[in-house]
Amino acid sequence: MRTISGITALVVTLLTACLAAPAVAAPASGASAGYTTELLHFSVHTGPGRATPCTIVGQLYRPDGLSGSRRAPAILTTNGFGGSYKTQAPIAAYLATQGYVVLAYSGLGFGGSTCPITLDDPDVDGVAASQLVDYLGGRAGVAFTDAALRRPAPRLDIVTHDATDHTGRRRADDPRIGMIGGSYGGGIQFATAAVDPRIDTIVPQITWNDLSYSLAPNATSTSTGVSSRVSGSAKTIYAAGLFLDGVTDPGRAGYLADPARIGPCPNFTASQCATFAEGATTGEFGPASVAHLRHASVASYLGRIRIPVLLEQGQRDTLFDLNEATATYQALRARGVETKMIWHQWGHSGAPAPGEYDKAYPDRTTQYEVARSLDWFDHHLRGADVSTGPDFAYFRDWVPYSGIATPAYASGSYPVGAPTTFRMSAGRGLLDNALVPTGQSARPGSATIRTPPLGAPTQTGPFNDKPDAAKPVRQDPGTYARWDTAPRATPLDVVGIGSMRLRVRAVGQPLVFAKVYDVAPDGTADLINGLVSPVRITDPSTPVTVTLSGLVHRFAVGHRLRVEIAGGDQSFRNGLQGQPVTILSGGDATLTLPVTSD
Repeated sequence: MRTISGITALVVTLLTACLAAPAVAAPASGASAGYTTELLHFSVHTGPGRATPCTIVGQLYRPDGLSGSRRAPAILTTNGFGGSYKTQAPIAAYLATQGYVVLAYSGLGFGGSTCPITLDDPDVDGVAASQLVDYLGGRAGVAFTDAALRRPAPRLDIVTHDATDHTGRRRADDPRIGMIGGSYGGGIQFATAAVDPRIDTIVPQITWNDLSYSLAPNATSTSTGVSSRVSGSAKTIYAAGLFLDGVTDPGRAGYLADPARIGPCPNFTASQCATFAEGATTGEFGPASVAHLRHASVASYLGRIRIPVLLEQGQRDTLFDLNEATATYQALRARGVETKMIWHQWGHSGAPAPGEYDKAYPDRTTQYEVARSLDWFDHHLRGADVSTGPDFAYFRDWVPYSGIATPAYASGSYPVGAPTTFRMSAGRGLLDNALVPTGQSARPGSATIRTPPLGAPTQTGPFNDKPDAAKPVRQDPGTYARWDTAPRATPLDVVGIGSMRLRVRAVGQPLVFAKVYDVAPDGTADLINGLVSPVRITDPSTPVTVTLSGLVHRFAVGHRLRVEIAGGDQSFRNGLQGQPVTILSGGDATLTLPVTSD
């Protein structure tokens, strides 16, 4: 059994703070123009044989004027990690003003809902959400008006029903229903659709394909999609933040009401604590942890997703990068599932651009992404004759506009960029290596960097969860090598997922980090969107193919494109074995990027 003793002291400190904190009262339900709300509590059962009882808290938004003879489709939405049904209030209220019946709820382990966090496991979180679909479909005995579950809520009779579910089965409790939400609230949509064929369409935002990649990516040894045969490097900053959010979420009231959630892993399952601890101590995940994380990932059950999917993923996202949505998009479309994809600017590490999406005040008339989402729902849930937009669209931050962001979005069929290859050419010193076009000869040579021992840091500066918080990044001399193009005479627009071909000399299985920079004429280097691609090399004797995180970026006139290989990165758990790693230039050492204009 793996130990979690390395985080015991932290857990005790957090629980002490939680138990000492005052309880926060939930707001009372009330009325607003165009709809009314009602706070409800749901009794659900999950896990093997549905033997585990849990209570879910949620807010029902009921548009005015609905009745048994005048019904509307429903939309189910839940929180991102650390949130609650309250964080979904802006989008839920807006959808209600558009005539949809909306149920916003707190996911298991969050915001007043009981039972531990299971990372959107379809067998737990998906099954729980399916019972909320029962309620929206008119089943009695699921919802209650009090937290003690003593006062049953009236049977809901205002939601449009379908004749059959997506397996052809007729059911009396089959609502016309879609789902929307971001991050953790995106993963649950796949989990629910995988276990409940009554779900008609989903709109997952900034979410994952494979959690073992999300939390410890490896840009090489890829097996399928973003999944790799070998674990990469743990994202220590994100992992710590997720763990702290989960442990502290129940607060004093939650732990006192349900003492069983205190241990052995507060508000998580024991296997999850072991997974977090393994990543923090070793910097990677073993087979058991990878299996655990993939079980809660759509990559493992894509074959069960059969309904239309609108994927919305962030270009400024160092937790769930563009590669994850792309893997899901390509796998679903290969199976003939109606799937479209938007790459927007905002994500876990960056805010929306004006006219893209205002989370506090969503509006389809002024925000591109809200308009796309509402058109999608209107078409698939109401049968409206409206366009659902292009198969693929991406935001260009170099395009000027005012108002809604539509002019800044380009569209096409993914992939849109043509592969453009640069060769890695050696210079006379470590830092004057060059990237040259394929038509030019590349000088052979080598650059040796060192990786730190025991996972020590090699740089100071902003962590990758907030890449623009402070600049520049200072890197320790001798821990990195870089290759630059000449200053651009014309703009270079990169849209898509690039790759590298590396040749190295090292012993063991070195861990290095690939990064792409935009270097301004004054020499200021910007790590584009904070994206870093860890590379754990299992066999240094053979060339290594590296898949970089996806980019949408313009290298302006006078700017240089830089690729860097570093021995460490402070946002990740660096390798335990310090050693020299020699990167070879010339030959087939290359960088290839998808380019839309050159």
